[in-house]
Amino acid sequence: MSQINKLKIFNDPIYGFITIPNALIYDLIQHPYFQRLRRISQMGLSYLVYPGANHTRFHHALGCMHLMQKAVDVLRFKGVSVSEEEENALYIAILLHDIGHGPFSHAMEKSIVEDVHHEAISLLFMNQLNEEFNGQLSLAIQVFKGEYHRKFMLQLISSQLDMDRMDYLKRDSFYSGVAEGNVNSERLIQMMNVVDDVLVIEEKGIYSVEKFLMSRRLMYWQAYLHKTSLVAELILTKVLKRAKELTLKGVQLPCSEPLLFFMQNRIALENFDANTLDLFSQLDDFDIISALKSWQRQDDFILSSLSKMIINRDLPKIKVVTDKLLLEEIIPLQERFAAENNISVSDTGYFIFKGKIKNQAYSKEAEPIRILKKDRTIEDVVEASDQLNLKSLSKLVTKYYICFPKQLV
Repeated sequence: MSQINKLKIFNDPIYGFITIPNALIYDLIQHPYFQRLRRISQMGLSYLVYPGANHTRFHHALGCMHLMQKAVDVLRFKGVSVSEEEENALYIAILLHDIGHGPFSHAMEKSIVEDVHHEAISLLFMNQLNEEFNGQLSLAIQVFKGEYHRKFMLQLISSQLDMDRMDYLKRDSFYSGVAEGNVNSERLIQMMNVVDDVLVIEEKGIYSVEKFLMSRRLMYWQAYLHKTSLVAELILTKVLKRAKELTLKGVQLPCSEPLLFFMQNRIALENFDANTLDLFSQLDDFDIISALKSWQRQDDFILSSLSKMIINRDLPKIKVVTDKLLLEEIIPLQERFAAENNISVSDTGYFIFKGKIKNQAYSKEAEPIRILKKDRTIEDVVEASDQLNLKSLSKLVTKYYICFPKQLV
């Protein structure tokens, strides 16, 4: 009987060769739960703006694991003890940190699985995999939940300077072509150390941290919160909400069985059982695109119009302003659109709506990025930096938007 070589390598366009460290990691990557990430786009509908942004959560998870391998090597070299079991737990936790994302990432959370956050679903997947792998993920789950006594391990997975952010900024920048997002993850990792069980960046790495925070700010404005990406995700959320509304009224809409289940049921964390998890694991971007293609031809004006907008990339107009928009500005547009399309004013909310977007590159309320000075004292990066921009990066910037059909211009 032939033995499968489980120590394979992936050829990644960003880091070159990514190695699978052991057989357990290989088996987790091979699991259908993880393979599903090949069918979940990393940047949602951003490919409607940046045609190259077709990379997946699968790409991203492997990239994060690769960076974690580099981080473990650097910390060990600097005398930080990381046991083999802890090392494996870090690899598993970062590999599976996004496994709970639904189709097109955040659109599902805001529409048909509205009561359960993707991180909670990630944990449900981890617990299920832990049962299948006879408890081999127990320590990884402890680290992921922040229950392990070595604090710096959670910081490597989830903090303001973690492997997740380092990979997605570099990867999303590469695939979208937004060069401003490119960060020097290798330099940042080389500057990492652990003092009193807390992750720190050595002082000579401070400029790399400044560049990282600036890149994050620019990527949010230019890519993640780009107005066309934003309006596409908002419309997708409204399509799914409308589809769920019609389904609950008894209208039969063509779609896959897993998608139908989530449209027929309101799912909360307490009733997210093994059967629900199994159905969720069968959902991916293709279910949504396939449904949109069918829903274009439905009798319901709202559902068919919204579906066509995404399929044909004929999206509503979106205006982004710095001042809060008044409701009075929307009402005349809604009344006109209702009269022109023979729908109720309340239903025009699917086409004409307002909202706000926020961008904060660095939060002073969250776990800080700590700089280890030459005299061995530790300072928050904002205090340690001589860059005035860094103080402004920690301010929350709010912008307001209004969306409406182009024919109303």
